[in-house]
This record gives sequence, C-alpha cells and structure tokens, in this order.
Amino acid sequence: MDRLPEDREVEVLDEAECLRLLTTAAVGRVAFTEGALPAVQPVSFLLGDAEVYIPTSPGSKVAAASRGAVVAFEVDDVDARGRTGWNVTVVGPSRVIVDAVEVRRLDGAGVRPWAPGGDHCYIGIAVRMVQGRRISRPGAAAGRSVPSGDVPRTALPA
Repeated sequence: MDRLPEDREVEVLDEAECLRLLTTAAVGRVAFTEGALPAVQPVSFLLGDAEVYIPTSPGSKVAAASRGAVVAFEVDDVDARGRTGWNVTVVGPSRVIVDAVEVRRLDGAGVRPWAPGGDHCYIGIAVRMVQGRRISRPGAAAGRSVPSGDVPRTALPA
C-alpha cells in the first residue's frame, strides 16, 4: 500500500495544555455505559476542583449511569476542511451531586444543562487520567481556541 505524502503533524499534549484546552470548549461529550453498551451524549460542563461538572436532570440516562462508574469526557475543536484540530479526553470515576448547597454553588458558574428540563443535579467526574493531541500543519501557529461566548469553564464560585 502506498503512503500518501503528509502535510500535517501530531503533537501529544501534556496535562497542563489539556487542562487549558478544556476551559476553552463550550460543549463536551460524556461517554458512559447504558444497558451494557457504550453511549455518548453532548453536555455542557464546568471544570474546577480537579473535576468536570456536568449539569443534568436527576432522571437522565447520564445521571443513572454515573453513580460511581468510570466514565470518559471529551472536548475538541476541529477544522474538518483542513483536517486539523485538537481533542482532550478525561477519564475518571463519576458521582451524582444532589446536595442543594453544592448544586447552588455550581449553579453560580452559570452553566446550565444541555437538554431542557426542570430540576437538575450535577455529575462530577474526577480528573484521574487526561490525554490529548493536536493535529496541525507544520509551521502553522498552534490552534489556541477561545471560548465561544460562554462563561469561562473554570468560573467556580467559592
């Protein structure tokens, strides 16, 4: 099989850059197990206290699947036409946060559930493993994404 000439390069990102990029994404994806099968859903989120916080409904599939289970969370920013971009994945144990004081504290960051609904709780994913990569063109400036009009993803109130 012939190899095509490559005009892009892959950079494995260190933890600090992965965490920085997490704060620039407006939407992430949580991967969990539903009925013994993998499932992925888009979610809004917040990063703080070495956890990814996802607002959701207490009766949601994400909440039901996140009671202590190890889950994955992913964010990315891609240029499909140029085949460049970056992705970051966090893996860790999850917990459902229903304590009213904690929910109000997290609500203070202004992040709301991706899906509409009434009452909500949060899923906390401990940042136990984080990895990422960037695909870019040699000589091009590394893509430094900025938030797309949302609140900063690390704006946790005290």
